[in-house]
Amino acid sequence: MEDSIYLIIAQTGTRPARFFRFFTKKPYNHVSLSGDATLSEMYSFCRSYTPFPLPATFNKEIVGKGTLGKYDFIPCEIYRIPVTREQKLEYERIIRHFSDNRNIYSYNVLGLIAVYFNIEWNRKYSFVCSQFVAYTMDKIGIKLEKPFCLYTPDDFRSFPGATLVYSGELNSFYFDMKDQRRYLTVRRYSSKA
Repeated sequence: MEDSIYLIIAQTGTRPARFFRFFTKKPYNHVSLSGDATLSEMYSFCRSYTPFPLPATFNKEIVGKGTLGKYDFIPCEIYRIPVTREQKLEYERIIRHFSDNRNIYSYNVLGLIAVYFNIEWNRKYSFVCSQFVAYTMDKIGIKLEKPFCLYTPDDFRSFPGATLVYSGELNSFYFDMKDQRRYLTVRRYSSKA
């Protein structure tokens, strides 16, 4: 049986995001993972408090709240990656591990420099968003084309096996999906009555 996980590649309007975009010249600077097409749960390494870039660690991201809630327009691309049931269960286990142990993890500020200069440097308890996503892919058994610590958000735009399912604005996608979920729930409830 085939299941899926989703990559959300986005460009927020934060100062660090604009700084990274200036240097990388890439359209997107952040990547998150979701286990469902509606993006009801998204995970990444990012800031813990909306006003400040640091401290940062593993966080659950919610569209319309926190840093994502500060911006009405967030360009993004969403990719679907087919996985087996076993891979999906392993994905869920990894997310639980990071959630349960988020206090031992930190944002890999030094790793940003290493990635920029293409220097392989693994730090056991520190990740940037793209390293976390690549690490998770590797751990669930999806073959990587290079060490996970060298991945950038832009690398996921051509990730093997990933299918682009949406390109546009993140808030619009999320709230459209939320409306569809609500409609299907009401319809299902009405048909049982």
